[in-house]
Formats: sequence, structure tokens, C-alpha cells
Amino acid sequence: MSPPRKPHSSDPRARAAATKRNRTRRALLEAADAAFTARGWARTRIEDVAATAGVSPATAYNHFPAKHALIAAVYAPLIAPLVATEHARAANGDDATAPDSATLLVEQIRALARVCVRNRGLTSAYWAAAQDYAVRVEAPPDPEDEQDPRTIAPVADVLHDLVERAQAAGELRPDPPAATVCPILVDVLLARIALHPTETVEALTRLVAGLALGVLAPDRPAR
Repeated sequence: MSPPRKPHSSDPRARAAATKRNRTRRALLEAADAAFTARGWARTRIEDVAATAGVSPATAYNHFPAKHALIAAVYAPLIAPLVATEHARAANGDDATAPDSATLLVEQIRALARVCVRNRGLTSAYWAAAQDYAVRVEAPPDPEDEQDPRTIAPVADVLHDLVERAQAAGELRPDPPAATVCPILVDVLLARIALHPTETVEALTRLVAGLALGVLAPDRPAR
């Protein structure tokens, strides 16, 4: 999957080609967002997305080699701010005024639940794509796999670094490790979004946070 290209300032033809390519990519992502949201994973075809975007299927496949990669590219920007927030928190180091790790974990789960509920149709389609890909490859996410939705839009990363740091600091139980428990928590949240379309943010937060704290901080009730 090719990322957007930056125009080369000294070559007008390269600049024009990169601008056209980026415009095509945006059109495909916008068309895919609408299609996956309205029709879901199974009933959306790259050929239909290409037609809506006004390009050929071959052009669409040149940008996104598979439907799995396309939906992940649509979904990734939704979770990117949450991952960035957690990275910024880690970069700032210890803050005596910050809430404890268990509270931060609940807050992060709530923030993720808000994003998922706000984009329920797209979240359901993304979850179906991730499940389908996992069954196909029969393996955990591979960072080198450019078609795996779990790699392109790594929803578990929203929780992973926070849990890993808290476990290393002894603030949360070290077992199961973050790499094991965070994908499970995220899968529960995404499955509830897909299978229980009226579930609220607070209900989702109580369920997933309750599971998280029950395993990682059993003496701390979810709020």
C-alpha cells in the first residue's frame, strides 16, 4: 500500500503527478468511508469504491492492494489521536498530579468507546475485516504485512503502552502481559459494537474496563 507522496519541489511534472496521486487516494478513502459505513464489510467491493471515486479498479488496487488494506486506511485516522495522546503522556514522564494507572486505563477505554460508537458502522466493518484477515493468515499481526488491518490500524495500541508501562512500574499486575490482554480487550469492545448496535459508551466502558481491571487490578473497581 503506497502512502501519500510529497511533491518534489524542483520538478513540476513530479509535483503534478504526486498531487494527482494524493487527490486520487483521498477520493478513494472518502468513497470507501461512505461505502463501508453504509453497506458494511461483506457487501462493499473495491470496484464499487473505485467507481464512486471516479477511477478504474486497477487504479484503486494500485493504491490499496486489498480490501483489508483499504478499510484499515480509512479507520486508522480515527484511532491515531488516541495513540498520539498516549505517546505524549509517556513522553512527558511522571506527573504527580496525573491520575493513577487504573484510572487512566478506564479513561482511555472510554475515549476509545466514544470513537467506536461515533463511527459505529465503520467500526463494525473494520472489526469484520480484522476477524476475516486473522482467520485467513492464522497468525498474530505481522508489522511487515501491509495488508493486515490489525497492523495498519492497530486499535490495541490505544491501550498497549499505558498497560505495559503500568505493569513495568508495578501499578498493574504483570500477567497477562500487555501484548496479550490489550488485543483481547479491544476485540471485546469491537465485537460489542458490531453485535449490539444500541450499546452506549458508558455501557461499553463499564464492560471493557471491568474486564481489564478484573484481570490487571482486581482490588480496583471500574467506575
